[in-house]
Amino acid sequence: MEIAQGTYNLGLVVVSCIISVLASYAALNLAGRIHLAHGKSRAFWLAGGAVSMGLGIWSMHFVGMLALELPMRMTYNIPLIILSMIMPIFVSFIALWTVSRQNLTWRSLLIGGLLLASGVVDMHYTGMASMAMKISYDPWLVALSVAVAVLASIAALALMRELRREGRRLPVKVASALVMGAAIAGMHYIGMAAASFHVHEGHIPEFGGSQVDTNSLALIIALSSLLLIGFTIYGAFINSRLNQKDKLIRRQEKWYRALYENNVDGIISIDTSGEIADINPAILDLTGLKREDFVGQPVEVLRRFFDPEAYRQVRVRHGEASLSSALAYETQISHPNGRTIQLGVVSVPVNLEGGITGTHIIVRDITRQKETQARVEHLAYHDELTNLPNRRQFDATVQERIERSLGTERLAVMVLDIDRFKMINDSLGHAYGDTFLQKVAQRIGEVIDPSKAALSRMGGDEFALLCHSFASDEEVAELAGRIVSILQVPYTLKDNDFYVSASIGIAMYPEHGETREELIKNADSAMYEVKRGGKNGYRLYSAELDDELLFKIEVEADLRKSIERGELEIHYQPQYRMPDRELIGMEALLRWRHPVRGMIPPGRFIPIAEETGLIIEIGSWVLREACLQAKAWHDEGRAKVPVSVNLSTQQFHQPDLEFEIERILAETGLDPQYLELEITESMMMDASASIDILNRLNGLGIRLSLDDFGTGYSSLSYLSVLPINRLKIDRSFVMRLEESGSEQAIVKTIIAMAYSLGMDVIAEGIETEGQLEILTGQRCLEFQGYYFSRPVPPHHLFDGETQRGA
Repeated sequence: MEIAQGTYNLGLVVVSCIISVLASYAALNLAGRIHLAHGKSRAFWLAGGAVSMGLGIWSMHFVGMLALELPMRMTYNIPLIILSMIMPIFVSFIALWTVSRQNLTWRSLLIGGLLLASGVVDMHYTGMASMAMKISYDPWLVALSVAVAVLASIAALALMRELRREGRRLPVKVASALVMGAAIAGMHYIGMAAASFHVHEGHIPEFGGSQVDTNSLALIIALSSLLLIGFTIYGAFINSRLNQKDKLIRRQEKWYRALYENNVDGIISIDTSGEIADINPAILDLTGLKREDFVGQPVEVLRRFFDPEAYRQVRVRHGEASLSSALAYETQISHPNGRTIQLGVVSVPVNLEGGITGTHIIVRDITRQKETQARVEHLAYHDELTNLPNRRQFDATVQERIERSLGTERLAVMVLDIDRFKMINDSLGHAYGDTFLQKVAQRIGEVIDPSKAALSRMGGDEFALLCHSFASDEEVAELAGRIVSILQVPYTLKDNDFYVSASIGIAMYPEHGETREELIKNADSAMYEVKRGGKNGYRLYSAELDDELLFKIEVEADLRKSIERGELEIHYQPQYRMPDRELIGMEALLRWRHPVRGMIPPGRFIPIAEETGLIIEIGSWVLREACLQAKAWHDEGRAKVPVSVNLSTQQFHQPDLEFEIERILAETGLDPQYLELEITESMMMDASASIDILNRLNGLGIRLSLDDFGTGYSSLSYLSVLPINRLKIDRSFVMRLEESGSEQAIVKTIIAMAYSLGMDVIAEGIETEGQLEILTGQRCLEFQGYYFSRPVPPHHLFDGETQRGA
């Protein structure tokens, strides 16, 4: 028996190595597929991967065997070949199953490697046994081949574990496949080197069963293995692409599902058959029901949330949206707890593959938004303080009534202004001023018929009424009279009673104006005429009032420049003490010599100065000029008597009044005891604040006089604590002394009270000797008036023109 010497076919060796590398690459790819697969897909890839990997290893082995060329014709035993083919498939299944587990320990890796190595070794030597000849082996080389098989198997499993995650780069996989393929091929060729082939001369052994020719077997195995591995790699590649696409689809689906499920807006998905296919949790929050109350139910289940008309409109809108494009609208539903919910709805058709398959109804709770919008709209057309319609709403109402009447219905526009409100606001502060205005609005609302008159607050202390459906002008005048009367009733503020009055101007449509602007302007003109006439009343508009309004506008413009132009003058009216006719003082009285209109009486321009705020600047100028003049008289050696200056309400409530007066005294050099400030009772509305102001003024050393005493309402109870030096009896009492015994009683009481409180008392407006005798008979000794002297310019005060009758 001889040992046959064989040679290797280099081409088949290369092919076997290529098969080994490709089989390894396919196994590495399949490890990732199997690791990510689940269910039936996992079983498919596990079985297919075991077949591909096992057949790849077996094919590499047999191609390698066929590469050995012996000097005889080789035949193989088919059953053993099949057995050697099954072994690697079985152990490949175990190997792939091992590496595809979620948690792969080193112990599991070692056991799997040993099983894979045993399968490869058994496959190799079973395949060698299928050859029709006797083979002996070198035990050391066999041991080496087994060792290489074990190391190659463990390395293969380790590489599969590391490369089973998706996203590994191709170069890494190729390098790993080369290492793994070289290890498998190395094991095979070491095993082949361990074999010695023995043959008898002239005898070729034959086995029972089918045998196959060597060349045919090589061709079949090479082509089929390459084809199978190629299909496996291609299938893995296609599957990877599909997995990536599926993963992207799943990821996008999760994104959109998250948007659907977590959307704060409610979403109801309805298919074309009218069945609710899906809803999101926001719908459950909105309706208070459960998911099963909607999903799979016909869309009619939504009817319970709507009233019949609202549901009909929603169905119409839903139908319109399903036929065209997205449609937005608003509706409302009733929550099971009885609460009404305002909804903003968008119906969006679902268009798939060119056809509409359903509709998404997206709903948002806009209840709070609608409430906020309603509040904003209300505030835009209503006064926040009184909740009455404001100027914008009043203008719109008047315009609407005019357009509706078309000249056939008579309307009346009343503009009402509260007299002396500014004194309340300045004295008590804005908080009490707001309370007062609320009470005014309430009182007016009590005397008007809402079906015939609409009350509005125009701003500040100005109100307006639109009257309609009245029988005559007398009815409108009667309503105005009732408003004036009810507003005269005292108001209790800060524990004190305050009295105010109202001035109302009335314009009639269409005779006093055919447009809204004309009516309101003319009613304003009539109201200002009431104020100029003494306030506390009402008046219908007349054409003559336009001239008065024009006068006011022109005077206001000129008054702003009067100081700069030197048009203001101060006249002085002396004050005397009887019976010796002793000069005890003089009152500074403002005059305006207009370059065009001549001398304008104070009663004509002082109210305008107070309305425009110019009274502060003018009052400061008067105070300075009077102090300068008094100091000049003193320097000339004239009698040193005080000069009296009237303070306006706005001046009195200046925060820095005492500092202003102190500065003027310092600049003019006038001794404070020769300055007397006259204030009115109306300034005493807030007694505590007024006392504080008067004490600060008294601290400067100046004299304080209470002017027009007896005409006010609120200062009498505080008179004993006011730092007042002198009371001035108002001319309205003096004028009627000779005709009215009641006036004499009032004056007598005032005089007695003043003396009992340690105050001086002076009467103003003395025009007759009879008035003088009555007052001196009641122990009033200080006077001023036309009986003694008219107010005169300073240069005439001491030239004899101050004598009686001048």
